Amino acid sequence: MKIDIITVLPELLQSPFAHSILKRAREKGLLEVNVVNLRDHTLYARAQVDDYAFGGGAGMVMMVEPLVQAIESLQQTTRYDEVIYLTPDGETFNQKMANSLSLKNNLLLICGHYKGIDQRVRDHFITREISIGDYVLSGGELAAAVLTDAIGRLIPGVLNDETSALTDSFQDNLLAPPVYTRPEEFRGWKVPDILLSGNHKRIEEWRQEEAVKRTAERRPDLLE
Repeated sequence: MKIDIITVLPELLQSPFAHSILKRAREKGLLEVNVVNLRDHTLYARAQVDDYAFGGGAGMVMMVEPLVQAIESLQQTTRYDEVIYLTPDGETFNQKMANSLSLKNNLLLICGHYKGIDQRVRDHFITREISIGDYVLSGGELAAAVLTDAIGRLIPGVLNDETSALTDSFQDNLLAPPVYTRPEEFRGWKVPDILLSGNHKRIEEWRQEEAVKRTAERRPDLLE
Protein backbone atom coordinates (compact mmCIF):
# COMPACT_ATOMS: atom_id res chain seq x y z
CA MET A 1 0.00 0.00 0.00
CA LYS A 2 1.08 3.55 -0.72
CA ILE A 3 -0.08 6.57 1.30
CA ASP A 4 0.89 10.10 0.22
CA ILE A 5 0.24 12.98 2.62
CA ILE A 6 0.11 16.65 1.62
CA THR A 7 0.94 19.00 4.49
CA VAL A 8 2.34 22.44 5.28
CA LEU A 9 4.17 21.00 8.31
CA PRO A 10 6.03 17.85 7.18
CA GLU A 11 8.16 17.93 10.33
CA LEU A 12 5.12 16.90 12.40
CA LEU A 13 4.94 13.60 10.53
CA GLN A 14 8.56 12.49 10.81
CA SER A 15 8.32 10.69 14.14
CA PRO A 16 5.00 8.78 13.84
CA PHE A 17 6.22 6.76 10.87
CA ALA A 18 9.78 6.17 12.10
CA HIS A 19 9.04 3.81 14.97
CA SER A 20 7.31 0.60 16.01
CA ILE A 21 4.79 -1.16 13.76
CA LEU A 22 4.72 1.40 10.94
CA LYS A 23 8.51 1.43 10.79
CA ARG A 24 8.53 -2.35 10.38
CA ALA A 25 5.79 -2.15 7.76
CA ARG A 26 7.88 0.28 5.72
CA GLU A 27 11.05 -1.75 6.14
CA LYS A 28 9.23 -4.87 4.92
CA GLY A 29 8.05 -2.99 1.85
CA LEU A 30 4.40 -3.50 2.82
CA LEU A 31 3.64 0.19 3.35
CA GLU A 32 5.06 3.23 1.59
CA VAL A 33 4.41 6.61 3.22
CA ASN A 34 5.43 9.80 1.43
CA VAL A 35 5.09 13.21 3.06
CA VAL A 36 4.70 16.02 0.52
CA ASN A 37 5.45 19.62 1.49
CA LEU A 38 2.69 21.80 0.05
CA ARG A 39 5.03 24.80 -0.02
CA ASP A 40 7.06 23.06 -2.73
CA HIS A 41 4.04 23.44 -5.04
CA THR A 42 3.24 27.13 -4.73
CA LEU A 43 4.26 29.83 -7.19
CA TYR A 44 3.57 32.61 -4.71
CA ALA A 45 6.32 34.65 -3.07
CA ARG A 46 7.71 33.42 0.28
CA ALA A 47 6.12 30.00 -0.35
CA GLN A 48 2.65 31.37 0.48
CA VAL A 49 -0.11 28.75 0.65
CA ASP A 50 -2.89 30.63 2.50
CA ASP A 51 -4.81 33.88 2.22
CA TYR A 52 -7.71 35.80 3.77
CA ALA A 53 -11.23 34.48 3.24
CA PHE A 54 -13.51 36.23 0.77
CA GLY A 55 -16.33 37.91 2.68
CA GLY A 56 -14.13 38.60 5.68
CA GLY A 57 -13.90 36.87 9.03
CA ALA A 58 -11.13 35.62 11.25
CA GLY A 59 -8.59 33.05 10.14
CA MET A 60 -6.78 32.16 6.94
CA VAL A 61 -7.78 29.71 4.20
CA MET A 62 -5.50 27.33 2.31
CA MET A 63 -5.39 28.49 -1.32
CA VAL A 64 -6.76 26.50 -4.23
CA GLU A 65 -3.77 26.81 -6.58
CA PRO A 66 -0.98 25.25 -4.47
CA LEU A 67 -3.25 22.36 -3.45
CA VAL A 68 -4.34 21.64 -7.02
CA GLN A 69 -0.73 21.86 -8.20
CA ALA A 70 0.32 19.32 -5.55
CA ILE A 71 -2.58 16.95 -6.19
CA GLU A 72 -2.22 16.98 -9.98
CA SER A 73 1.54 16.56 -9.74
CA LEU A 74 1.10 13.42 -7.64
CA GLN A 75 -1.68 12.11 -9.90
CA GLN A 76 0.74 12.10 -12.82
CA THR A 77 2.49 9.06 -11.33
CA THR A 78 -0.14 7.55 -9.01
CA ARG A 79 -3.76 6.61 -9.49
CA TYR A 80 -5.44 7.08 -6.11
CA ASP A 81 -8.29 4.93 -4.86
CA GLU A 82 -9.30 7.77 -2.52
CA VAL A 83 -8.29 11.42 -2.11
CA ILE A 84 -9.09 12.08 1.55
CA TYR A 85 -9.40 15.44 3.25
CA LEU A 86 -8.98 15.38 7.05
CA THR A 87 -11.60 17.78 8.43
CA PRO A 88 -13.76 18.10 11.57
CA ASP A 89 -16.93 18.06 9.47
CA GLY A 90 -16.11 14.78 7.72
CA GLU A 91 -17.56 11.33 8.47
CA THR A 92 -16.29 9.99 11.77
CA PHE A 93 -13.44 7.51 11.42
CA ASN A 94 -14.01 4.04 12.89
CA GLN A 95 -12.67 0.51 12.71
CA LYS A 96 -14.99 -0.51 9.89
CA MET A 97 -13.65 2.35 7.80
CA ALA A 98 -10.05 1.39 8.65
CA ASN A 99 -10.75 -2.17 7.54
CA SER A 100 -12.15 -0.94 4.23
CA LEU A 101 -9.33 1.51 3.52
CA SER A 102 -6.69 -1.11 4.32
CA LEU A 103 -7.84 -2.99 1.19
CA LYS A 104 -6.96 -0.06 -1.08
CA ASN A 105 -3.70 0.30 -2.99
CA ASN A 106 -3.08 4.05 -3.08
CA LEU A 107 -4.41 6.77 -0.79
CA LEU A 108 -3.81 10.52 -0.81
CA LEU A 109 -4.39 12.36 2.47
CA ILE A 110 -4.69 16.14 2.58
CA CYS A 111 -4.05 17.85 5.90
CA GLY A 112 -6.17 20.91 6.51
CA HIS A 113 -4.84 23.94 8.37
CA TYR A 114 -5.96 27.37 9.46
CA LYS A 115 -9.74 27.68 8.70
CA GLY A 116 -9.57 24.85 6.17
CA ILE A 117 -9.05 24.58 2.43
CA ASP A 118 -10.69 26.42 -0.46
CA GLN A 119 -14.06 24.76 -1.11
CA ARG A 120 -13.24 24.33 -4.81
CA VAL A 121 -10.62 21.73 -3.92
CA ARG A 122 -13.25 19.83 -1.93
CA ASP A 123 -15.76 20.09 -4.76
CA HIS A 124 -13.50 18.87 -7.56
CA PHE A 125 -10.73 16.69 -6.09
CA ILE A 126 -11.72 15.20 -2.75
CA THR A 127 -13.43 11.80 -2.86
CA ARG A 128 -13.85 11.33 0.89
CA GLU A 129 -13.82 13.60 3.96
CA ILE A 130 -12.91 12.09 7.32
CA SER A 131 -12.85 13.32 10.92
CA ILE A 132 -11.18 11.49 13.80
CA GLY A 133 -13.56 12.99 16.36
CA ASP A 134 -15.81 15.84 17.38
CA TYR A 135 -13.09 18.32 18.22
CA VAL A 136 -10.75 20.66 16.35
CA LEU A 137 -6.99 20.21 15.97
CA SER A 138 -4.50 22.84 14.82
CA GLY A 139 -4.08 20.88 11.61
CA GLY A 140 -4.75 17.57 9.92
CA GLU A 141 -1.27 16.10 10.48
CA LEU A 142 -2.11 14.25 13.68
CA ALA A 143 -5.32 12.98 12.10
CA ALA A 144 -3.33 11.76 9.08
CA ALA A 145 -0.96 9.92 11.43
CA VAL A 146 -3.94 8.30 13.18
CA LEU A 147 -5.44 7.11 9.88
CA THR A 148 -2.12 5.81 8.60
CA ASP A 149 -1.46 3.88 11.81
CA ALA A 150 -4.96 2.40 12.02
CA ILE A 151 -4.90 1.38 8.34
CA GLY A 152 -1.29 0.30 8.11
CA ARG A 153 -1.42 -2.22 10.96
CA LEU A 154 -4.23 -4.07 9.15
CA ILE A 155 -2.14 -4.79 6.05
CA PRO A 156 -1.39 -8.54 5.88
CA GLY A 157 2.13 -9.26 7.11
CA VAL A 158 2.55 -6.05 9.12
CA LEU A 159 1.72 -7.59 12.50
CA ASN A 160 3.75 -10.60 13.60
CA ASP A 161 0.49 -12.37 14.49
CA GLU A 162 -2.18 -11.36 11.99
CA THR A 163 -4.95 -12.68 14.24
CA SER A 164 -4.07 -9.96 16.75
CA ALA A 165 -5.88 -7.29 14.73
CA LEU A 166 -8.98 -9.46 14.55
CA THR A 167 -9.35 -9.35 18.34
CA ASP A 168 -8.89 -5.59 18.70
CA SER A 169 -11.59 -3.38 20.14
CA PHE A 170 -14.38 -2.48 17.68
CA GLN A 171 -13.88 -5.55 15.52
CA ASP A 172 -17.32 -7.22 15.52
CA ASN A 173 -18.63 -4.10 17.33
CA LEU A 174 -17.21 -5.23 20.66
CA LEU A 175 -14.60 -3.78 22.99
CA ALA A 176 -11.66 -6.04 23.77
CA PRO A 177 -11.87 -8.14 26.96
CA PRO A 178 -9.46 -7.74 29.93
CA VAL A 179 -5.94 -9.08 29.41
CA TYR A 180 -3.32 -10.27 31.93
CA THR A 181 0.31 -11.36 31.92
CA ARG A 182 2.91 -12.57 34.48
CA PRO A 183 3.12 -12.71 37.43
CA GLU A 184 0.00 -14.76 38.21
CA GLU A 185 -0.40 -12.90 41.52
CA PHE A 186 0.66 -9.39 42.48
CA ARG A 187 -0.17 -7.79 45.84
CA GLY A 188 -2.87 -10.37 46.25
CA TRP A 189 -4.45 -9.49 42.92
CA LYS A 190 -4.86 -12.74 41.00
CA VAL A 191 -5.31 -13.57 37.37
CA PRO A 192 -8.72 -15.20 36.75
CA ASP A 193 -8.44 -18.96 37.15
CA ILE A 194 -10.01 -19.64 33.77
CA LEU A 195 -7.03 -18.06 31.98
CA LEU A 196 -4.68 -20.49 33.73
CA SER A 197 -6.83 -23.56 33.05
CA GLY A 198 -5.47 -24.47 29.63
CA ASN A 199 -9.05 -25.04 28.44
CA HIS A 200 -8.96 -22.96 25.27
CA LYS A 201 -12.63 -23.42 24.47
CA ARG A 202 -13.69 -22.10 27.88
CA ILE A 203 -11.11 -19.31 27.70
CA GLU A 204 -12.56 -18.10 24.39
CA GLU A 205 -16.07 -18.29 25.84
CA TRP A 206 -14.92 -16.24 28.87
CA ARG A 207 -13.28 -13.65 26.63
CA GLN A 208 -16.44 -13.33 24.54
CA GLU A 209 -18.57 -12.93 27.67
CA GLU A 210 -16.22 -10.30 29.07
CA ALA A 211 -16.12 -8.43 25.76
CA VAL A 212 -19.91 -8.25 25.65
CA LYS A 213 -20.04 -7.22 29.32
CA ARG A 214 -17.45 -4.47 28.89
CA THR A 215 -19.15 -3.19 25.74
CA ALA A 216 -22.54 -3.11 27.48
CA GLU A 217 -21.06 -1.12 30.35
CA ARG A 218 -18.91 1.33 28.41
CA ARG A 219 -20.29 1.53 24.87
CA PRO A 220 -23.86 0.16 24.83
CA ASP A 221 -24.42 1.99 21.54
CA LEU A 222 -22.20 -0.59 19.82
CA LEU A 223 -24.63 -3.37 20.76
CA GLU A 224 -27.68 -1.67 19.34
